[in-house]
Amino acid sequence: MEPFIVSARKYRPQTFKDVVGQEAITNTLLNAIENDHLAQALLFCGPRGVGKTTCARILAKQINQDGTQREDEDFAFNIFELDAASNNSVDDIRNLIDQVRIPPQVGKYKVYIIDEVHMLSQSAFNAFLKTLEEPPKHAIFILATTEKHKIIPTILSRCQIFDFKRITVKDAAEYLKYIAEQQDIEAEEGALHIIAQKADGAMRDALSIFDRVVSFSGKQLSRKAVTENLNVLDYDTYFSATDLILENNIPELLLLFNKTLSLGYDGHHFISGLATHFRDLLVCQHPDTISLLEVSDDVKNQYHDQAKKADKRFLLKTLDLANDCDLKYKASKNQRLLVELTLMKMASITFDGEKKKRDFIIPASHFVKIDAPNTQAHPPKQETQETIPQLESVAASEEMLQEEQLETIQEPPPNYQPKKKIEIKNPVKRVSGLSLSSIKAKKEHENVKAPNLSKEELPTEPFSEEEMQQHWNDFTQMLNDKGRKILASNFQTDVPKLKNVNTIWIELPNATMKKEVELEQSLMLDYLKQKLNNYSISLQITVNEETAKKFAFTPAEKYQKLKEKNPAIELLRKEFDLDF
Repeated sequence: MEPFIVSARKYRPQTFKDVVGQEAITNTLLNAIENDHLAQALLFCGPRGVGKTTCARILAKQINQDGTQREDEDFAFNIFELDAASNNSVDDIRNLIDQVRIPPQVGKYKVYIIDEVHMLSQSAFNAFLKTLEEPPKHAIFILATTEKHKIIPTILSRCQIFDFKRITVKDAAEYLKYIAEQQDIEAEEGALHIIAQKADGAMRDALSIFDRVVSFSGKQLSRKAVTENLNVLDYDTYFSATDLILENNIPELLLLFNKTLSLGYDGHHFISGLATHFRDLLVCQHPDTISLLEVSDDVKNQYHDQAKKADKRFLLKTLDLANDCDLKYKASKNQRLLVELTLMKMASITFDGEKKKRDFIIPASHFVKIDAPNTQAHPPKQETQETIPQLESVAASEEMLQEEQLETIQEPPPNYQPKKKIEIKNPVKRVSGLSLSSIKAKKEHENVKAPNLSKEELPTEPFSEEEMQQHWNDFTQMLNDKGRKILASNFQTDVPKLKNVNTIWIELPNATMKKEVELEQSLMLDYLKQKLNNYSISLQITVNEETAKKFAFTPAEKYQKLKEKNPAIELLRKEFDLDF
């Protein structure tokens, strides 16, 4: 069976009376034709699909019909169309200008329709400007464009401009209803409104969509069939989502969104449609703005009922959240999570009615169902005459058992001592390392570990230089064993000397080494004070650049040192003519 197809082209307007939603423009053009006041340059501008080119063709046929022509007479050869999108060069405009000079053979006017005129190049506009300023009496130019702001001002100033508006959903739905009646198609009013909304003010798109949907659905056109074929979410989905949001039911709301995604819909489509739904609910809040709601009457009643449940503050917050999600959707790496978070925030707006942060979300523990003990799982048995004596015998036997147990309980011996209960001490409250109390606790700990003593009370036993050097070497060896070889090497650079009774003096070759030793000198001093039992020891570090020569020799200096130790090396060098 072949699919039932409606020819949408058949119902496109053939006369000005058939033009939908542009009555003011068509009446103005008809009056200009009747009174012979039609301008020679017209500019039709407006959105795509609203009938600009169609009105231009109807006008081109209408202006040559003065009532004296035959019924089968056609003036199509007086109409010339040029697509400026593909013919936008200077040569194309020159060919057009050459045709304009020739007067019509039949009829009064030759009409030149230039579609998408804003696509002409700058040089093409300049070439066309002279002809548009002083056109022949028999030539009428009709320019059609969707972007009037791209046309140069010199062209706009020489045209009579007609702004085509978007066709309203109501007018488009009524015309689709007329087509459905002509084709004996049973179409629901809601289905036609969805088609009109999908067309976005373009009657041409509405006819094409209607043609496509009917080819799949046949003569029974329901709202469900239209939403499935056009991949449009039904109103019921948004009504259900809004009810769940008002009920603070986050789990069911997320399941509804998951079901929507499983049907093949996009998350961006869902959240933008939900924002439109909240806008429509906000429109229903005031009786003067209900006319802005472009839906069928049955759906309008649903909107009116749900608008009573939601206050204006709630709708404004949800619109803000939905708009924020819409803006962030394309840049988000986890788009599903973004929509789910937005839905959870929406469902948390009316929770408890308290003032909350903007990003507040109802905790998951609120939705945990605590299973109450099932008392009806095992209903009590009815007591019959047969069960009563059995219950009495069971009770008597339980009493006898209790008496026997009491008799068998022995008294505790005289020396019996009960075990002590284990006392569990509460853990000491720990102090945060970033608080003021931690400083106080640290000082107390230091006082316990090493109580403060005055300098007079500390021991200052005398020691010899040899003892000091021995402990010095022991400590550097300990550092070396622990892996701190650089610090041990710095301490071993010079032999420490006892400058006075309590001052140890070392001489280092450079300032860098001095800084490194000064940073770690406390380790050495603490060790020496403890071993020598003298807490008045201090360390003096000086720098002598000349001592560096001991550690950085040039090749000549190395040779001189070897020659001093063994003069025979010089004879060996001269014998074999070697370099040092």
